[in-house]
Amino acid sequence: MASVNEVYSALKNLANKDQRGFITPKVFNTFSTIAQSKIFNDLFGEMTKAQTIRARNVDAGGYQSFKKRLQEDLSSFSKESVVSQTNGVFAKPDDLSRIISMKTSGAYVFGSSTSTPIDVMYDESKIEYVLQSNLSAPSSTHPVAILSNDIEVFPTSIKKIKVKYYKQPEGRLPSTGARTALTPRYSAISLGASNEVFDPTTSIDFELPDHYVSELVIEIGKMIGINLRDQDVYAYTSGESQQQKQ
Repeated sequence: MASVNEVYSALKNLANKDQRGFITPKVFNTFSTIAQSKIFNDLFGEMTKAQTIRARNVDAGGYQSFKKRLQEDLSSFSKESVVSQTNGVFAKPDDLSRIISMKTSGAYVFGSSTSTPIDVMYDESKIEYVLQSNLSAPSSTHPVAILSNDIEVFPTSIKKIKVKYYKQPEGRLPSTGARTALTPRYSAISLGASNEVFDPTTSIDFELPDHYVSELVIEIGKMIGINLRDQDVYAYTSGESQQQKQ
């Protein structure tokens, strides 16, 4: 995952180069979560572009595929939750970003799943038409769901569902890489007025893959007001990566 220490160090050095003064951890932490969320949300726009490229048969194959790389990046945010009906509706997961799919909660019997896919709808006028139709009315074998503030599933006899979705990006522990609900932040141990050392025990890395370090530097730099050129960011982060490998 993208190292918060690497992103902060890059910004601090580039800010000095741009004569913008010292970037404090407090200022950095103010923008770190916003920057990660923006890049994460931009991935869905990039996926639309990738699908267009694939449809034109101009997407590269294998590991060079633009669409495949985006799918791999988004896969780390994929999650599934079992949700029970309460007062006739299903509450959305707290960390929900975008729905991937939905199905009834079943079990595996002799190697086959008893779950039934649920057709997810977003248009309330369309769901009204479906509910009133004699031909396409929802049933236990063809359930439908409408998304609003909550999730409504028809027929209402369905009491438990499985929701597969992309969750909101959070953070990772620098020491183990384990996922945490805490958002990215840089913490340091002060050794004097002008000396600080990175503290991995209280810092939280980004959840985006490490190849998004440059984009994180650029996004946070824009918010702080640093005039960063892509080649400067690339040169610095590449150098940092080489030093870490050595």
